[in-house]
Formats: sequence, structure tokens, C-alpha cells
Amino acid sequence: MIATSATATVTLWRDPRGWPEAITGLWRRSLRFRTVTITLLLTSFAIFITSLIMALVIQNNLFESRRDEVLSDSLRAVAEAQMRVDSAEVTDDSSGLRALWRDVQDTIPRASSSSRVIAFPIDDPPVGSGVQAFSTSDLSGDVISSGLRERVVSFPDRQSWQSIAIPMPDGSTAPGIAVGQQLFLPGVGSFEVYIAYDLADSQQTLQFVQSTLWAAGIVLIAIIAGISWIVLRLVSKPIIEAAETSARLAAGDLDVRLPVHGEDELATLAQSFNAMADSIEAQIKELGELSLVQQRFVSDVSHELRTPLTTIRLAADMLNDQRDQFDVTTNRTTELLHTQVQRFETLLGDLLEISRYDAGSVQLELEATSITELAEDIIEQMRPLADERGSEIRLVAPGGYSPVDMDPRRVRRVLRNLIGNAIEHGEGNPIVVTTDSNQHAVAVGVRDFGMGMDPAAAERVFDRFWRADPSRQRTIGGTGLGLSIALGDAKLHGGTLAVWSELDVGTNFVLTLPRRRGDLEGASPVPLEPQEALTDVTQPIQLTELREIYFDAETEDDS
Repeated sequence: MIATSATATVTLWRDPRGWPEAITGLWRRSLRFRTVTITLLLTSFAIFITSLIMALVIQNNLFESRRDEVLSDSLRAVAEAQMRVDSAEVTDDSSGLRALWRDVQDTIPRASSSSRVIAFPIDDPPVGSGVQAFSTSDLSGDVISSGLRERVVSFPDRQSWQSIAIPMPDGSTAPGIAVGQQLFLPGVGSFEVYIAYDLADSQQTLQFVQSTLWAAGIVLIAIIAGISWIVLRLVSKPIIEAAETSARLAAGDLDVRLPVHGEDELATLAQSFNAMADSIEAQIKELGELSLVQQRFVSDVSHELRTPLTTIRLAADMLNDQRDQFDVTTNRTTELLHTQVQRFETLLGDLLEISRYDAGSVQLELEATSITELAEDIIEQMRPLADERGSEIRLVAPGGYSPVDMDPRRVRRVLRNLIGNAIEHGEGNPIVVTTDSNQHAVAVGVRDFGMGMDPAAAERVFDRFWRADPSRQRTIGGTGLGLSIALGDAKLHGGTLAVWSELDVGTNFVLTLPRRRGDLEGASPVPLEPQEALTDVTQPIQLTELREIYFDAETEDDS
């Protein structure tokens, strides 16, 4: 069974469509898989959150550090340019102003770490001064937003900055920061000066840090998975061994034991398990020996009693044949003696049969037999007894005529017992015997409309020597072993014997036998819970008519 399950699992893994079912089955069956999966999920979540927070913190710190650096750099460059402007002797000569302005254009890129500089006049320069806006070739005024320009104009004594996307020569963009502040040129007015700084290096550093974090997280998850697997293997392997050993012990392998390693808690568990297995093995062997002694005792006693019982039976038969010559009291005593000797002989036969079942020495004598014909024979045999009790036996046979391999002696005994019980407990009401068949099985049901049984009594009806109503006196006889033997006969054929009963409604027994040796397939041809139509049967049913009606249909069905 384990090999079959493993083969089915491998088949599921081969087909991607079967992966969800395979994972669900593995989750349900494997404690190790569940524990490792939960550990990995929780660890991955924790590492993901930690890495995300660290990446954000590093990104923020790196950006703030770079921002402070460029602000300081921009302030120093513009301050140096302002110092050169303030120290220069400015005249009204336009050529001098142009030379000073060119010097400012050279000073700012040289004093800063960025070559991307652009300047706009806040007020219109004097006509003829030759001073105007300028920008380096790798920076255009489009990257400077109007909001940044408004802040620079509104706050002349402060630096303003903004994150921008700097166009690159290959057409892509790189993250950057634009820093703006004012520069005053005497005789001309104030200028907006913007220096753009490229943060590509910082972005590469951040990407390297983030990739390192994620790689470290993945490696850490793999390490935790390996550690979890090793630890769980150390812990779960003894548990798996205990489960497998318990299954083998439950299957009847009483010699199996758990290996004991070390002196830890698992070793203590293994020792306790082995002690329990030793105790169970000893008790089972003791019970087996007692059972053999009991079986041998019953068998020996039954055999030993047969010889004196035969002598008593002959004497009782002789007395019973001559009882009319005796007085009334002796006549009645002789009749009771004859009846009880017959019952005693039946009891001995049943005890011998039970001992054979217990010893496992029962063999079937198979013969192709029609279960409907068997039912007819038993009904004819039991009809005088049913008439004496005021019960009418009716046969409903839509099927079951085709021969099936069975032991007719044992099936006759089952039917005789079931019909006898129906007569005993039928309270004089009709008894309906139903036979039917399908492609897998044949079945016969015996339905009475007597006192019935409650569910608790129906569960024990096949127990040995059990009676539903101990205070009720048997009028037909019986040993209390009939239904137990009948159940054994049904199982010996590979069939079933089931009962349905309801208080004040009646009881229905259904015997189902397979057409071929093996397990039964599908439902029984005769339903266990009787159909309501059966309670309305009022006219006797002629067996020959039923056979003529249903034989052709069943023959076609069987072929």
C-alpha cells in the first residue's frame, strides 16, 4: 500500500497540473514538510521586511549625505565666484563687465565638482553691458522647474534644491540634484545660478548595497532551510520510525521493535514503546494460547459427547415411537426428552461448526446453484411450521435463477435460520422472501412484520448466544449461534449478511453473495431497507409463474 501511494505521488509530480494536489497531499502527510515550509515562509517574510527597511534607511542616508555634500559644494563655488566679483574693480566699461562675467562662468565649474551650470538674470541687464544668461553644453534650462526658480528668486539669501532627471548623451536619464542660489553682479543686478549634480554613482552604490542585502537574505534563507531540515530530520526520523513500527505492529508483526540510540527523550520513548510492544506480544500470545485451549476444549467435548448422545438419541427415538403405549405423564415426558435430545444434538453441531471457524479450518464445497431454487426448497420445508404459527411465506423473485458458484449446504443453513427467525418473531404476519441478482452479485432478503428491534439490539444480533428478548421463550428451538454461523458462512463466500430492523415495523435480513470469488462490487440487488410495496402484498405468489416471467430477462442480463 505504501508503494502504491509513492507511485501515485510520483505520477502527480510528473504532470504540472497535478502539482497542487501533490503539494496538498504532502502538506497533509508530512510533518517535516509542513514545519520546513512554515519556517521558510516566516523566515523569508522577516528577512524581506528587514532587508526592505535596511534598504530604505541606507537609501535615505546615502541621499541625504550626497545632498548635503552637493549643497556645500554649490555654496562654496558660488561664494568663490561672488568673492571674485566683489574684489574686482567694476567700471562702466562694457568690456570689463564682459570679462568679469566670463571669469564668473569659468570660476563656478572650476570651484565645484560639477560642470553642469546655468544662470539666468533676475532683472533685465543694462543695455550694452554685454552680460546675459549662460549655460554649459551638457545642461539645458528645461530641467530647471519653475517652482525651483520661484524659490530662488523669493529667497535670495538661501539655497534651494530639487531632484531632477539629468539627460545623458546616450538618450537615457540619470538621477540628479539641481541647487540654485543668487549671485549679485555690481552694475548689472542679481542672477539665478543653478548647478546640477549627477547622482549616478550614488545610485550604483545603492543598487550594489541592495543587491548585496537581497543576496545575503537568500543565502540566509537557504542556510536556515538547511539547518531546519537537519534539525527536523534528527527529531522527525525517530517519530517516522515509531509510526512505521506502530503500523507494522498493528498489522500483526509482533517481533518489530524501535532502535534505541543514546539516553535522551527519544531514546526513552523508544524504550517505552519497546516495553509496550513486549507486553502486547506477551498478552496476545497468552490470549492465543487460551483461545487454542478453548477451541480444543470445545471441539474435544463436542466429539466426546457425540457417542453418548447417539446412544441417548437412539433410546429417545425408540421411546418416542412407543409413547402411545405409555400413560399421559410418561407420554409427555418421552416427547420432551425427544425434543431436548434433538436440540442438544443441534447445539453440538453448532459448537463444532463454531470451533471450525475459530480454527480457520472451514472449507467451501462450491457448486453451481440457483439461489431462487434454494429459497423455494427452504420455503417448502418451513411452510408447515409457518402455517402452524399462522404466518404465510411469500416469495418475490425478479431474479436469481441463473446458477452461481456457492456452497449450497451452507446457504441452505443460512436461509433456514433466517426464515426460522422470521417465523419465530413474525407475530403471525406474512413473511416475504425476495431473491434478485445483477451482474456482480445475487441476493436474498427475508422480511418479517413482527416486533422488530431497536438500533442497539440490531448491532448485537450476530453475537454468539445473544437474544434480543431474554424473557421470551423459544417455541421453534435454536441455540443462539445460528446468526453468528450464518454471518460466518456469508463471509466465507466473500459476501455479506446485513440486517435492518425497526420497532413495531419488522426486520429484514439480506444475504448477498458475489457471482465470482472476490470482493463485492456495487450495491446489493436486494435493498437492505425494504420497499414500502412489500407491505402491500396480499395475494399468494405462484413460483412457476414468476420463473416464466423473469427467467428470460435474467438470462439475457447475465449473458
